Order: sequence, then structure tokens, then C-alpha cells
Amino acid sequence: AFHITSDEQLTWEAIHMIIGEALGVAPRLVRIPSDFIARVNPERGAGLLGDKAVSVIFDNAKIRRFVPEFAPKTRFAEGIRRSLAWYDAHPELKMPDAGMNAEIDAILERWHAAMR
Repeated sequence: AFHITSDEQLTWEAIHMIIGEALGVAPRLVRIPSDFIARVNPERGAGLLGDKAVSVIFDNAKIRRFVPEFAPKTRFAEGIRRSLAWYDAHPELKMPDAGMNAEIDAILERWHAAMR
């Protein structure tokens, strides 16, 4: 198995800022600890514990051992612009996930209440 990525090292915050820029909006980032999310929404939060709860850097060392000439050319910002353009060309596939939105709203509400 391979985890193929670019040679960029982006934080989750940087990823969300780049997506926001591509959408022409400024994201309102709320930093909520993974263990809090796991406590208030065990089903959603369980997937955030482990490797997603700590800083990690993925690299292409393994793929380069098998394919030394591997050289990613598309940076994340360009890739996300292409993805968004694809969705713009297929508006029938742009469907909000009401369930996910409700889960996120509930987590945010609990977090803000805990911070009061």
C-alpha cells in the first residue's frame, strides 16, 4: 500500500485556508480538541483519534523507492481549484449533507457552551 501525496507540507489550517481562498471566502476556523469531539459525538470523534489527533507529515519516500522518477507536479491549491471547477461543471452533484451539517453544528454548540 502507498500513501501518495505531493511534496507540500500543509497543516489542516493551511488546507482549509487554501480551500476558502479557492471558494472566495474566509473560513472561520474553530480549533476543537479531538478528544472533546470524541466525547460529545463518539461515532464521528472516534475517527479523529489516533494519527489525526497529532501532527504528522506524509512523504513520498516509499513510492520513490519503487518509482524513482515520481515527481508530483500539481500543488494542493491548483488541485482544489480543479476539483471545484469540476463540481461547478456538475451542479447536480453539489448536494449539502444536512446530517453532517447538523452534527457539526451540534459539536460547535457544545464547544461554545463548554467555553463559557
